[in-house]
Amino acid sequence: MNINILYEDEEVIVCEKPAGVAAQTKRLGQADMESLLKNYRSGKGEQPYIGVVHRLDQPVRGVMVFAKTKEAAADLSRQVQTKMADKFYYAVTDGVPEQKKGTLEDYLLRDGKTNTSKVVSKSTEGAKSARLDYEVTAQNKTNAILRIRLDTGRHHQIRVQLANAGIPIVGDAKYNFKETMTRSGNGLLLCSYKIGFKHPKTHKKMEFEIRNPFLI
Repeated sequence: MNINILYEDEEVIVCEKPAGVAAQTKRLGQADMESLLKNYRSGKGEQPYIGVVHRLDQPVRGVMVFAKTKEAAADLSRQVQTKMADKFYYAVTDGVPEQKKGTLEDYLLRDGKTNTSKVVSKSTEGAKSARLDYEVTAQNKTNAILRIRLDTGRHHQIRVQLANAGIPIVGDAKYNFKETMTRSGNGLLLCSYKIGFKHPKTHKKMEFEIRNPFLI
């Protein structure tokens, strides 16, 4: 599998994860970005260390950054955990939000047995706060393209929050009830199109972006 590498130096690799490929998995025989990048480094005669510092759902394509050293992994992980790293997405929704620009704030609870999350009350044990900002960039009578900035990075956050707001993502078989009744034939129309972080060694602000793949 060819990997679209956007940037690489001695500390980091920034690349585009294809839809359908996991960032990291324990399943034997299943290729993931971690193993693909380790093989890529081995093929160049380098030590095949890859630090996975953030996640991207398997059905989602988009930009990811990986660390090439343990020191870089620690720094980038800290940026992700302290919200210093910026992550932006495009999503095509089933329905059009009433407000063209807004913020969604909820509390989410993850169910490890079903690998799903749901919106719950703040007082629910184990609930975690979730926040995102969105803006409509295009729309027709039935769909909208949203540009989304994540403020938190919860499990399935964008998918769950948009579904709870009544505008689930097209192609989302887990959270869009229309897809469970009649499959649209689309993959999950969600893309991580931009990521920003400070370089773990130079501390220079870096941003990487791919083109919006969605049209309506």
